[in-house]
Amino acid sequence: MKTIVIFGATGKVGCYTALYLKECGYGVVAVGRRRSDGGFFADNGITYRSVDILSPESFAVLPQEGVYGVVHMAATLPATMEGYDPHEYVRSNLDGTLNVLDYAVRAGVIRFVFPKSWTDITYMIGTLEPIPADAPVKFPLNDDHSVYAITKNAACDLICHYSAKYGFKYFILRFPNIFCYHPNPTYHVDGKKRWTGQRAVIEDARHGRPIELWGDPEAARDVFYVKDCVQIVEKCLSSDGASGLYNVGTGKVVTRMDQIKGIIEVFGDPANPSPIVVRRDKPSSPTYLLDISKTVSELGFEPRYDYMTYLCDLRDEMEKNRFEKLWGRESDYTEGLC
Repeated sequence: MKTIVIFGATGKVGCYTALYLKECGYGVVAVGRRRSDGGFFADNGITYRSVDILSPESFAVLPQEGVYGVVHMAATLPATMEGYDPHEYVRSNLDGTLNVLDYAVRAGVIRFVFPKSWTDITYMIGTLEPIPADAPVKFPLNDDHSVYAITKNAACDLICHYSAKYGFKYFILRFPNIFCYHPNPTYHVDGKKRWTGQRAVIEDARHGRPIELWGDPEAARDVFYVKDCVQIVEKCLSSDGASGLYNVGTGKVVTRMDQIKGIIEVFGDPANPSPIVVRRDKPSSPTYLLDISKTVSELGFEPRYDYMTYLCDLRDEMEKNRFEKLWGRESDYTEGLC
């Protein structure tokens, strides 16, 4: 059985990845900074270890040999940062990644998987011309994602260097917004907590309240579900694909109007459906599409979730909240929000 060590396993994508890889027959070691996972991973037959990636000494609790793959998803993210500290991005995304790479080399890894943000190609958004995986990389010059993107890009360079020096395969995955269930329905913009746009729409639909659609109703993007994302991670570990950068997504777009109509259909009351109020005077959602042809041809990825099956599965996850031991309840996060 191949052993996979997942850093950042208490985060959204990391947790779903750990569960999926366990289902696929891998021996999974879930790694997070928090001291306790509340018994969540043990309940799912997975070993949990607490490691601070900024402390090389703490890696001693992990397997030191015979590790087939490392999935490194531990990072400081703009959406979860309270306040703004660019030094935290440098510490986590550069120093932390360097420590993870040193561990991977000691443990003899064959595969190394790392996510990066789509912010490095935001200069290309605005049309539905598919953005290739190997498009020239840049970073936003002046927003709350700037230093984050800079450090993520630099981390990718470190991974390429270590791969060339030590001979393991690497797979860098460009993540767009990845949708999944988490009891925390908030995120941070410039360090301030806000409702996520989707969860706000879901709550309006549940109560039959009018839903405002800002900007162009035909603005479109790929709506990508975490349960397809974890498929791609597994393909990085099992396929014959070459080292490199791969886009993730379904390869299809959903308009903003269809997104809201779908939420009303799945979460709303048929007897009292929410009216949609189009506000063209407000800012529009970005239109973009990532080209996944390389992900399909080299990794063998086939999307399983279209927009409506994703929403139905999301509703089921919300009702079960099978992650309560790890993440808690929604009420733990929403105090003070209106």
